Parts: sequence; C-alpha cells; structure tokens
Amino acid sequence: MKIDIITIFPQIFDSYFNESIISRAKKKGTISIAVHDLRDFTSDKHRKVDDTPYGGGAGMVLKVEPIFKAVGSLKGEASEGKMKTRTILFSAKGKRYTQAVARRLSEYDRLIMICGRYEGVDERVAEHVADEEISIGDFVLTGGELSAMVVADSVSRLVPGVLGNEDSLKFESHSVEGYLEYPQYTKPEVFDGLKVPEILLSGHHGEIEKWREEKSKNKN
Repeated sequence: MKIDIITIFPQIFDSYFNESIISRAKKKGTISIAVHDLRDFTSDKHRKVDDTPYGGGAGMVLKVEPIFKAVGSLKGEASEGKMKTRTILFSAKGKRYTQAVARRLSEYDRLIMICGRYEGVDERVAEHVADEEISIGDFVLTGGELSAMVVADSVSRLVPGVLGNEDSLKFESHSVEGYLEYPQYTKPEVFDGLKVPEILLSGHHGEIEKWREEKSKNKN
C-alpha cells in the first residue's frame, strides 16, 4: 500500500513513521509513506496556503488551489492509473473513524490524506477534491496531522505482511463487533500481592477460551 500525506508541517511525521512496526514495514516495502509539503504547490513567492474567509470570521482558511494542485500532481503519477485510490480530507464534520472504516480503507492500493489547519479548509476541497471526509473523534485538534498518523497506523497494520503474526488481528479490540481485547498477563505470577487469574494457570484451554470470550465482551 502507498500512503501520501499532504501537510504544511511535513517534519511532524518523521519520528513516528520511522519507529516500530511502520518503520519495519517501510523497510520491507510492504507499505510506502510519502509526506508532501503543501507549500510546494503554491504559485506565489510567499508560498501562501491560506487566506481570510469570505463573509468574515475569525482565523484563516486553507486555500483550494494548492490542495487541488497537490492531489492532481499525485494522481498524475505514472503508476496512479493502476492503483485503486481514495482521497481523504480530515474534517470535524467528517464521518466518525472506526475499525470498520480502517478495514475498508485497507482494501485500497493508495490513500491520499489531506491535513487541514487553521480554521478549516475551503469547502470546494471537500466537494470536488476529496472522496470523503473523516473525523477521528468529537474533539478539536490543531490540525489533521495527528489524524493522518492514526489512520496510517490503523490501516497499515491491516495490510498483509505488516504484522509479524497475522493471528494478532483476529483477537484485537474492535475486530469483532461488540468485543474488546481480553486482559493479558505475563510473568511474574504474583507481583506485590497481585496475582494472575487462576484460570490462566489451569492448563484447561477450553475454559481459558470461555474466560477470554466473556472478558472480551464490551460492557459499555
């Protein structure tokens, strides 16, 4: 899978994407992540990406033109015609992000993510550039960069070959509707008077599975 991220702060992503599972997947070539500076797609000497909103209001709004050029440039790459692509705009009014959405997005060959900033993004981006808008929760962030990291991480781990043990996906939280991941314990058996549940030490695999299933049920 190829993931392209459009942002005005490209260096924000360096640390996270160069560690752990995502870093290993990049080195193996299982996934590819490219971060693009939106200012590279401006046409004025000041590399201006935002302006005041029509009709008045506080703050600045990201302009449609550089975003349109950035997405157009990425889609114009030679390999694009062969790739099933989805363009995402992170927005407070977007669809709530869930594990089901992550699974759907993992079926694409390429994701193009647009990170908003300031007071918002020109609505013409949502209407004519992006395929969908996504929100990772009912709270306010300074920009879409954290949302892009969340989506890139959660989608990447669903791509075959990214996780070392593919069975891990079967038992993760939210993999099955209404279920969370069951509690996990490891050595020592007793720590500061806190004991591992006896059932996990019993060796009765059938009973252990029943215990895990019961503990996995989402009580909320």
